[in-house]
Amino acid sequence: MEIDGIISAIVIGIVVGVLGRLVIPGRQRIGILWTILVGIVAALIGSWIATAFDVADTDGVDWVEWLIQIGLAALGVAALDRSRSRTRR
Repeated sequence: MEIDGIISAIVIGIVVGVLGRLVIPGRQRIGILWTILVGIVAALIGSWIATAFDVADTDGVDWVEWLIQIGLAALGVAALDRSRSRTRR
């Protein structure tokens, strides 16, 4: 992976992580760095899933791929928030 690919993954991860966090109602007790990391992982896994189902490359915006990535980010943020709230009790 080249430097522009890494930068693209970080930028897409930020967007996906923030959108995933906005999908979940209420306040999440995780920091922005965790949100970005969850977003990057969700973007990579979501791209892989979209490629496996042959919906990654479409004409125009790849809405299905974005929805998969945002859904995974929401799941990741919720799971991380839940695990962190258990340790603080």
